[in-house]
Amino acid sequence: MPKIYVSHVIPAPAADIWDRIRDFNALPSWTDFVVESRIEQNRPGDQIGCIRNFTLTDGSRIREKLLSLSDYDMSFSYMILESPLGLENYVACLRLCPVTQNNQCFAEWTAEFTAPAGREDALARFVRDQVFHAALTSLAAKLRA
Repeated sequence: MPKIYVSHVIPAPAADIWDRIRDFNALPSWTDFVVESRIEQNRPGDQIGCIRNFTLTDGSRIREKLLSLSDYDMSFSYMILESPLGLENYVACLRLCPVTQNNQCFAEWTAEFTAPAGREDALARFVRDQVFHAALTSLAAKLRA
């Protein structure tokens, strides 16, 4: 079972970043690879159990369910319901921590999942590099803009 851990220091206050990412439907506003997202059944984007259905730049669709959201911890966790990647039992958590010394943010993103035999390493690298690193780099760039 691959376990992914990615962390970034983002040069912006954690509270500002949380305001940007807290809405589970906000992916298109802070990533470069999500072109459209909607919450199914018109539920609020911060309601536990809501399902986001989003489209990537390559046209593929992913559905994810919000499992937890904490304003106190500035974190949320979610699971993938449907994906073209072949990931199963995928659960991830994104958490922000203030770096009080210089008013920056420490972001950490974790995930665990099962994958088809022989594809574990490739899918782990993909999630780490093309999803987590790419999304956090995009977020930092959009905050600087």
